[in-house]
Amino acid sequence: MSIKKLKPITPGQRFKITNCFDQLTKYRCEKTLIKGMSKSGGRNNMGRMTMRYFGGGHKKKYRIIDFKRKKFGIPAIIKSIEYDPNRSSFISLLHYEDGEKRYILTIEGFKVGQKVISGKNIPFNIGNSTFLSDIPLGTNISCIEMKPGQGAKIARSAGSFAQLFAKDKKYATIKLPSGEVRMIMITCMATIGIVSNPDHQLETYGKAGKKRHLGRRPRTRGVAMNPVDHPMGGGEGKASGGIPRNRKGKSAKGFRTRSRKRYSNKYILQRRKK
Repeated sequence: MSIKKLKPITPGQRFKITNCFDQLTKYRCEKTLIKGMSKSGGRNNMGRMTMRYFGGGHKKKYRIIDFKRKKFGIPAIIKSIEYDPNRSSFISLLHYEDGEKRYILTIEGFKVGQKVISGKNIPFNIGNSTFLSDIPLGTNISCIEMKPGQGAKIARSAGSFAQLFAKDKKYATIKLPSGEVRMIMITCMATIGIVSNPDHQLETYGKAGKKRHLGRRPRTRGVAMNPVDHPMGGGEGKASGGIPRNRKGKSAKGFRTRSRKRYSNKYILQRRKK
């Protein structure tokens, strides 16, 4: 995977760094695995705006991704690697031996024609999905379940992965991309390898219009508002605003909002890095 810096022939391209997309092999999605998406523009069922700075953007269709990988023991061939507008990583189209087609997240190193499989007692190749109890210690894993049979919830974005630290009779200890170390049941499934498109973090939009294409409207700073609109508003001249707070008055930038009584706190062995 590689990125390219455009020549500054227009103001919008002067600072733009974009993906080359040289890993993609197909530019039309599988019609049987897509469905329509409707946008709310940040409005609820009453038509009132509940999320500000949303709206517009290019029309998209949702690709149905198989996050559970429950077709055990049936090999599949990677037919294509495609772009997905709904996520930062790429997706791969699988053709199973029984004729079914499914999309999964692309793992770094995937090639068209490569075989992948899920289940128990499978080879430890990239893209194969199995239970945490069967994965060797120190392996880089992604698309990890938090509850057995729930489907992948952890390490799904571009370039992310977790590391398997330890195992016992019931739990496996993994280090998450955020730096948090937590326990997950060994009956949960994970995929071997790192999620594709690790250069996604190096991209720059170059112009405000690219953000509008993504459906994000201009955001007003709290310190630029009046006191009635934001806790950090008001003041004489260019006042800094004091302690950083959100619109509801809750402290931001370092204030921990996780509940101390949350049921899953007992599974966290080490909090994420600040």
